[in-house]
Amino acid sequence: MGEELGVSTRKEENFSQWYLEVVRKGGFADQRTPVKGCDVFMPWGFGIWENIQSIADPMFKERGVKNAYFPLFIPKSLLEKEAEHFEGFVPEVAWVTRGGDRELDEWLAIRPTSETIMYYTFSKWISSYRDLPLRINQWVNVVRWETKATKPFLRSREFLWQEGHTVHASWEEAKREVDEMIEVYSKIFDEYLALPFLILKRTENDKFAGADFTVAFDTFVPEAGRVLQLGTVHHLGQNFSKPFEITFKDRDQKVKYAYQTSWGFSTRLIGAVIAVHGDDRGAVIPPRVAPVQVVIVPILFKGKEEPVLKAARELLEKLKEIGVRVELDDREDKTPGWKFNEWELKGVPLRIEVGPRDVEKGGFTVVRRDTGEKRFEAEVERVPELLEEIQRSLRERAWKRLEESIVVVEDLEGVKRAVEEKKIAKTYWCGRDECEFGVKEEIGAEIRGTRYDVDESEEAKNKKCFFCGREAKFTVYIAKSW
Repeated sequence: MGEELGVSTRKEENFSQWYLEVVRKGGFADQRTPVKGCDVFMPWGFGIWENIQSIADPMFKERGVKNAYFPLFIPKSLLEKEAEHFEGFVPEVAWVTRGGDRELDEWLAIRPTSETIMYYTFSKWISSYRDLPLRINQWVNVVRWETKATKPFLRSREFLWQEGHTVHASWEEAKREVDEMIEVYSKIFDEYLALPFLILKRTENDKFAGADFTVAFDTFVPEAGRVLQLGTVHHLGQNFSKPFEITFKDRDQKVKYAYQTSWGFSTRLIGAVIAVHGDDRGAVIPPRVAPVQVVIVPILFKGKEEPVLKAARELLEKLKEIGVRVELDDREDKTPGWKFNEWELKGVPLRIEVGPRDVEKGGFTVVRRDTGEKRFEAEVERVPELLEEIQRSLRERAWKRLEESIVVVEDLEGVKRAVEEKKIAKTYWCGRDECEFGVKEEIGAEIRGTRYDVDESEEAKNKKCFFCGREAKFTVYIAKSW
């Protein structure tokens, strides 16, 4: 308490410090917990997550996805069933070895992801082609014992997410599911969170452990010079159905192994919204996911308090009636300037000021969080229009910044220069592991993958690998990441 209100660090000068200040002072999360990396999601931050859930959940259900809940504890023997999957997660697993005062007969993993426990169950639910496709999602917490430096929302040991898991009769049907979920995620990230992204097929070395292939959404934070993964969609082929005996009797009466997909995004999205849209005054939350879209601040002068408060309360009710998430800040112990700074720090999209002059003129003053533009309005119906203008403006600005951050280079020096200048390098790669691992060792950047939504294979023709100079096969994107 007693900490100075407002952000003391410029975003471009020290992104990491800026981010931690905004998260703490803006009331998004509290890191002061007994276990490092297990943070408190404060009401303001959790409110964004609730809005994301309320947007995504109906979209999932429209596609026939049903919500369920599977156990938090996973027996070690179950986690080991798919060898590649188990090996990929072992470094991040938190184990329970005691129950009460006795040693457990078998270690239990605290859910790092739910493939194994869910697929163990799916094998009991599915017996015929009539049981397919099966589409299940759960909204749960996950624990991954990160050993790197933790950062609220972006990299933590416990986080919240949704994980969807589907089962299909053919590889092609599972592929359609992958493509459809990519469309759903694109809509959520773009239209609601106003986040720009590259849709990238990860390399064989970077795909999800146990997947045929992985498609990921990468956004970019220019001030940090790092990409941030927003969500992933995996085609699992039969890599899990075989060890877990997920079989079905097909129309031809033959028993066959099923094909599967999984897809998920997490509370990392909250961090992405803060990181991508925020400025030197704090967060800037897109209106469609903001817990409070409009805050009304009465400007009180002695002897004129009553008409101003009356007008502010009437405006509050009118905005509620037309579906705006609005709050009236009529606290008497805070000055209007203090309130302005606090709500700007939190990122509320639109501030409405109501003073004696506004009352006399029969309207109110609006201040946009994204541009700082201030003007008088007389019609309450203008507020939803302004919120949509802000949403559109944030989206366009973010996409423009992503596009401007991609530079085409053709050799390792070009990649190094791009990374040093906090850019994404678009370049050409031969496909060899030595070059993929080499660039990571030399400059700490990663090959993030090839475009999944756009065919850029022609661009690599007659090009040389950026690392070794051999004939290139792929057009890839390289950047540092969280």
